[in-house]
Amino acid sequence: METNDSKESSREIVVPGDLLAISGKKAGPGTYSEGGKIFASQLGIKTVRQDSISVVPLSGQYIPIRGDLVVGKIVDIGASNWLVDINSPYPAPLHVNEVPWRVEFGETGKFMTVGDIVLIKVVGVDEVKRIQVSMQDHGLRKLTGGMVMEVSPSKVPRVIGKNGSMIQMLKNETGCRIYVGQNGRIWIDGELDNIVKAVRAIKLIEDESHSLGLTEKVKELLSRKGSEREM
Repeated sequence: METNDSKESSREIVVPGDLLAISGKKAGPGTYSEGGKIFASQLGIKTVRQDSISVVPLSGQYIPIRGDLVVGKIVDIGASNWLVDINSPYPAPLHVNEVPWRVEFGETGKFMTVGDIVLIKVVGVDEVKRIQVSMQDHGLRKLTGGMVMEVSPSKVPRVIGKNGSMIQMLKNETGCRIYVGQNGRIWIDGELDNIVKAVRAIKLIEDESHSLGLTEKVKELLSRKGSEREM
């Protein structure tokens, strides 16, 4: 469940002017509509949703899309919500109605505080980029322990791999728990040496995401005995 694997495998890189759809979809961020057709307006990753098509830029901060799972960090607390940094230029408030606990007004700090890491879902993005996020779905929760690393959001599909193949290999070979957010944040928990090995492998994937034979290179790195603490 580390992100929607089947969804990720369908994403592809597009350039400005590429035809994305003939009809039946709404033109989302990074696209434009002309003559009943939808085209890419920027270099990025084509992302198809039930009712829309968007293009997520290959560089820069994460642009939220409804349905994405993201790894966020609590950066502020209100009386009835938490403000979550999701590596996006847009704020992401998490309301008390969107968490699995019964939280009384003014008691948000008893449940989560500044610095806490959370696995949440983007449930709404409107025209002016007001973001709604939720923790009310299977597997969503506060993440304790472990560490967080970041990669470019555009490299997330490669970290996950086709049908989740790459991330499954990383988990199997390191024994770590790993959650990959669409926003480029990755939470890893396990034995220190195995965390180091996972981080090194993910950095390799990010650096050589367009290389041929990437899977074999990652396998070779993960199969090495021991691990170096310097990364």
